[in-house]
Amino acid sequence: MVQASFDAQLTQLAPLLFYIIAFIVMYVENGIMLGFFLPGDSLLFSAGLVAASNHSINISLLCMVVFLGAFIGDQTGYVIGRKYGRPYIDKKNSPKLQKMIIRAEKFYDRSGWWAVVAARYFPWIRTFVPPLAGAAKMRYYSFLSANAVGALFWSVLITLAGYYSASIPWVKSSSYAIAAFFISASVISSVTGYLRHRR
Repeated sequence: MVQASFDAQLTQLAPLLFYIIAFIVMYVENGIMLGFFLPGDSLLFSAGLVAASNHSINISLLCMVVFLGAFIGDQTGYVIGRKYGRPYIDKKNSPKLQKMIIRAEKFYDRSGWWAVVAARYFPWIRTFVPPLAGAAKMRYYSFLSANAVGALFWSVLITLAGYYSASIPWVKSSSYAIAAFFISASVISSVTGYLRHRR
């Protein structure tokens, strides 16, 4: 009786943990530069696969969770760049840094909106674009709208792609194995790339 009650509680808790983990990964990868190695694309696709094979996970709620994680993460990155990155650069008073920031300002003023949207689809780059936009003082509402559009098309569409790909019978029956493979491959690839660049 106690075991059955525990199993029932665990079954109810598992989807909540799934949503929390999905949100945290999206937030950290998009909002904190140390999260650049996290497998955002693979996790989104894999989350959709898992949602399709686990009826306790609501795909609409999952899409909202990953969207909010990606959106709030980028906003955090922007604020960090604006509040801490720019004062640091100005304080350094380095001619080289000043030239770089002037070029960045011109770039974000001219092409910043599209850059923020497109960066979502490039691992590593999407982690560093928001703080750079903040440091370059990209207009806040321009960044806000680009962030919302980018987060929507990136996080929700990839999650839905995973969800609907599970309609293929062999994909659905192997969804957990496929999800584990994609996430593991992404992490290994990111770590390997990082170590190679450090040499």
